[in-house]
Amino acid sequence: MEDEKQDMKFYGKGIPNINAADLTGKLIVIEGADGSGRSTQIRLLTDWLEGHGHATVNVGLKRSNLVSAELEAAMQGNVLSPITLSLFYATDFADQMVNIIIPALKAGFIVLSDRYIYTLMVRDIIRGGNPEWLESLYSIALVPDVVFYLDVGPRYLVDRNFQKKQSLDYWESGMDIRLSRDIFDSFMKYQRKMKAEFKRMQQKYRFEVISGNRSARAIALDLQKKIEALL
Repeated sequence: MEDEKQDMKFYGKGIPNINAADLTGKLIVIEGADGSGRSTQIRLLTDWLEGHGHATVNVGLKRSNLVSAELEAAMQGNVLSPITLSLFYATDFADQMVNIIIPALKAGFIVLSDRYIYTLMVRDIIRGGNPEWLESLYSIALVPDVVFYLDVGPRYLVDRNFQKKQSLDYWESGMDIRLSRDIFDSFMKYQRKMKAEFKRMQQKYRFEVISGNRSARAIALDLQKKIEALL
């Protein structure tokens, strides 16, 4: 995905028979680690946008009608190879792109995405995935109008995950790649790897980095100000 493609509507080959000029809505992506506050900010932004008369649609990982249930079940069993899991997630993404995101943008809606292809690529790269293959896999993806990355330190993430779920997630801790036998230690190592890879992507994909080590209200006001300028 070359930098000049950032000025196009798609990162690569795109979706056949889709005229980018017809996509009059806005695609806004919130990226960040588990516990960074993405879901809270998506909810607050939805309320704020709809309160100002903007129709919105929410999308995210593992939400397609086609494969989300099967993907969740397969992850619970931890039976998929890395490539199979990549293809599963890519199918989930493509289904939402074709059946939710593009129709909503055609209708002039604002689409709020709780994570996007960047998380999917970062996860796979950490697990040994080939970056060029992954870029080709997600070449159907639309270039968002803006990507906000909520930057939160790993120790803040630990505290927030324990407050929310009283536990750490197996996959978000990188336990499948055996960074450590201790889930806390593995979580810290995995999140540092994720953060470093996102930092490498920042310039290429033009993320706007938002400090997430603040209150939800302070972050929300920051996001609202930036989105108001975009709209």
